[in-house]
Amino acid sequence: MDKEQTAIERLKIASEMSFDVYGKPLLITYSGGKDSDALLLLAERSGVPYEVNHSHTTVDAPPTVYHVREKFKSLEEKGIKCSIDYPYYKGKRTNMFDLIVQKKFPPTRFIRYCCRVLKEHSGDGRYICTGVRWAESRRRKDTRGIYEDFSSDKEKRIILTNDNDDTRRLTESCFKRKKMVCNPIIDWETSDVYDYLEESHVKLNPLYGMGFNRVGCVGCPMSPKHMNFDFSFFPKYRDLYVKAFDKMLIARREAGLTESYSSIPWESGEDVMRWWLDMDYAQLTFDDIEKDEL
Repeated sequence: MDKEQTAIERLKIASEMSFDVYGKPLLITYSGGKDSDALLLLAERSGVPYEVNHSHTTVDAPPTVYHVREKFKSLEEKGIKCSIDYPYYKGKRTNMFDLIVQKKFPPTRFIRYCCRVLKEHSGDGRYICTGVRWAESRRRKDTRGIYEDFSSDKEKRIILTNDNDDTRRLTESCFKRKKMVCNPIIDWETSDVYDYLEESHVKLNPLYGMGFNRVGCVGCPMSPKHMNFDFSFFPKYRDLYVKAFDKMLIARREAGLTESYSSIPWESGEDVMRWWLDMDYAQLTFDDIEKDEL
């Protein structure tokens, strides 16, 4: 069976499980990137009922915002229900910059409160499908599967990595769980995704034509080597981060927090930005920071 057909079979199994557990169709998560576009094409070709959801992070690049709008307009014209989730924190609408001030510390590779608040809340109470792939990182190879549940207790979490696994076991154990996940293209290489979309003449996010190899938040600390590249195209976002850092420093002083975690004192938002763009903070973990800050 080729990769397209295998992915479609995974979607069909997930669709059955979605109706069994939640009584609702699959929810396709759409980021605006190439993997999401491949997933949407597979969902359409599978023939299963589905809806589409996008998490607006508030720091998506403008081309991504326009690409999502265009894609959703096309889907809605076909009768596909589309929705956009906006982030909330402590019951109120928020954005990346307000979140930095409230958390009193910049997000980093190992302190990813931004992902939890801005993206990972979507799909609660649903069976979702994502474009996650093992080829994207070693960590995903070790921690993600074809079918997953989202138990808060890691010891009870189930991850199935083989199409021959008893997927019914997942359904039975996760009944009424908060969220279940299927990653139909998890074993696809990047070249598989590009070839599949090119053969089907799918229009890609313009960012790929601008030299970007990923679509995500502008200034994402998960990709520190690309942060300056992001800001070279979208300098206004850099300005917004610096302003947020200025406000964050005021909030830290008011809270009695004076540690800068840097050889250079944090006296301004620009000081924080220089530290943020420096790889020296890469080993900083939650344990290094006062809990009151997060």
